[in-house]
Amino acid sequence: MDRRDFVRFIGVLAIGCVLPHCGRGAELKKEVRRILENEDREGFYIRFYKAFESVDPVRWTFGVGGLCDHPRTFTLSALQDLQRETQASRMKCVESWSSKAKWGGFRPKTLFDIVGPRKEVKFLYIRAADDYYEYIAIDDLLKPRVLFVYEMNDSLLPDIHGGPLRLIIPFKYGYKSIKTIVKAEFVEHGGTGYWSNFGYSKDGTIQPGWDYALDLKAYKELMGEGEPDY
Repeated sequence: MDRRDFVRFIGVLAIGCVLPHCGRGAELKKEVRRILENEDREGFYIRFYKAFESVDPVRWTFGVGGLCDHPRTFTLSALQDLQRETQASRMKCVESWSSKAKWGGFRPKTLFDIVGPRKEVKFLYIRAADDYYEYIAIDDLLKPRVLFVYEMNDSLLPDIHGGPLRLIIPFKYGYKSIKTIVKAEFVEHGGTGYWSNFGYSKDGTIQPGWDYALDLKAYKELMGEGEPDY
């Protein structure tokens, strides 16, 4: 083999080493940035108000500002350093289905203690990566069992269910438990959330009625307002 053939041989080897790596990188990028759409999956339906490209959890940040003394931008790892809480609770949709999961994350008060909302604050305005938005009363956020979650069933919260970060408010319909959160602002006055522009209740408290529990594969009757007890 002369020098020219040797150089050509080395070049072929180099391409063979690089291409699988590049292909895998493209595959990973495709997995991270896939299009999220509604789907009736067994066990837990996927719901978004519109199809959108998922966020990269490595680059994702959560900006907290508005009427607070210490505005801050958090990475996922920074949120994971906060005091962790877990709970099993049901997410109830206005479409008359629900499902239960084990959630892990942090209480809103833990976040509030860091950023210091001012005394005139009454609501938290929250925006998602797909431009969905909601207004949640501070009094509701401070109630027991409200959780900012980044885990679902002992794994990182998947993008299809609102990862890297979502709210879980067990006593309100799912449209109040905003998913794929990117920003929150403390405000003095509330406003109209996205779905409330189309007739949904601003309050969003779960009402009595029938529900199909996907995880139990059974119909359940809700006898009172608030969080289901099954």
